[in-house]
Amino acid sequence: MAAESAPEQPPAIPTFKLSDGNEIPVLSYGLGTARFKRGSKDVLDESTIEYTLAALRQGYYHLDCAEVYGNEAEVGAALSRANIPRSKLYITTKSSCTKGETIDLALTRSLRKLGTDYVDLYLIHSPFWAGDIYSPDPEVRAAAERALQEKWAEMEAAKDSGRVRSIGVSNFLKEHLEAVLKTARYPPVVNQIEFHPYLQHHDAEGGLLGYLKEKGIVAEAYGPLTAVTKAAPGPLDEVYESISKKHGVTPAEVALRWCVDQGVVAITTSAKEERLRGWVRPGVLGFELTKEEVEEIAQKGREKHFRGFWNDKFKEDDRR
Repeated sequence: MAAESAPEQPPAIPTFKLSDGNEIPVLSYGLGTARFKRGSKDVLDESTIEYTLAALRQGYYHLDCAEVYGNEAEVGAALSRANIPRSKLYITTKSSCTKGETIDLALTRSLRKLGTDYVDLYLIHSPFWAGDIYSPDPEVRAAAERALQEKWAEMEAAKDSGRVRSIGVSNFLKEHLEAVLKTARYPPVVNQIEFHPYLQHHDAEGGLLGYLKEKGIVAEAYGPLTAVTKAAPGPLDEVYESISKKHGVTPAEVALRWCVDQGVVAITTSAKEERLRGWVRPGVLGFELTKEEVEEIAQKGREKHFRGFWNDKFKEDDRR
């Protein structure tokens, strides 16, 4: 009788080095948007558990969660069933900074739901709760700065406690980061933002991505497939098609690689396990874009502006 073949091992996803010395996988499976939990929060959503298990089977050990998604308990259930050593996992979650609640309380609740003693990356989900940092009133601006600085001090305490390996932010613009950096003992290592060719965060000073690189903050992209999916058709369609044929990959893989080749972590999701498999075997891991291709995508992308999230916080033509 022939010996049974060993199950195929998922590929190791490369990492970027963070400014605190830790490393972060360049691809992440996101539990927001399509996996956002609606309805009763007390009943486990088996479909989310199964989608998470599918991602883990394909080697997506970097899971991106948030308390506002309402599905940390489902992620915890999937991790328990998957029985993967904690040391192999990279778990991110985020605090909504709910009024009257401390970071310590929010983190304790998230850790309990996730079933882990620590998270690898903990983020402030947005800066908008802190107030209007762009207000013409200097007192309003100062109050917003203080709120961000005080909350960041709580994040630093969470890191000191050992329950968080790295700390960062999400949806922060330059002014929010500048406020935090004025008083930070530990600078943010990550800023998770909506990032794709139709939202490159360019402004007169060169853009958010350049500022992050200057400060040693790694950008994480959510919505990296936007130009392929919900913002299509658009000026990039033919460019994606041409480059994907040249490399023998899909337009989605080109879109993800465009982020990675700029030093940006790509957060993506899919309900189709075969698609997740294809993105890493070899998929995104099997080719690189040339500098010319990266710039071609960037230039063509600037012909269209599309923002999929937080539209209530930005004017229609605001590209920051």
